Amino acid sequence: MSDYAVASDGGRVVRLTIPAKPEYITLSRLALSGLSRVRAFPEDTLADLKLALTEACSNSVRHAYEDDEGHVDISFELLDDRLIVEVADDGSGFEPAAAGGGVDAELSEGGLGIAIIRSIADEVEIGDGPGGRGSRLRFVKLL
Repeated sequence: MSDYAVASDGGRVVRLTIPAKPEYITLSRLALSGLSRVRAFPEDTLADLKLALTEACSNSVRHAYEDDEGHVDISFELLDDRLIVEVADDGSGFEPAAAGGGVDAELSEGGLGIAIIRSIADEVEIGDGPGGRGSRLRFVKLL
């Protein structure tokens, strides 16, 4: 399911909901590629954003629902000077301190995703998902 809206500040918001399954992460990347045509992102910026988005979605797909069915909500807000991406789920959530932790957390298996996102984005926020359940990762890239 996808949705498009104009934000109150004039930005464009695209929302996409995908099943929490690895094969659907590609849809979020396609949506991002489409947005890059609205604003001509440099190829290296688009590649970095796709990597950050893939890492964020993969965290929700891998960790939010264990073996249960679930979904991942992705929103893209395109403003004149920045792109804001938010990935949220209402699964089991995770501890933000561990996700952004020190060297040990980053070097553990699968622990590099948040570090990669932090290195690409200009701002990163990690918190609770919708209704206080699950997780929400929001990152901002200045354009």
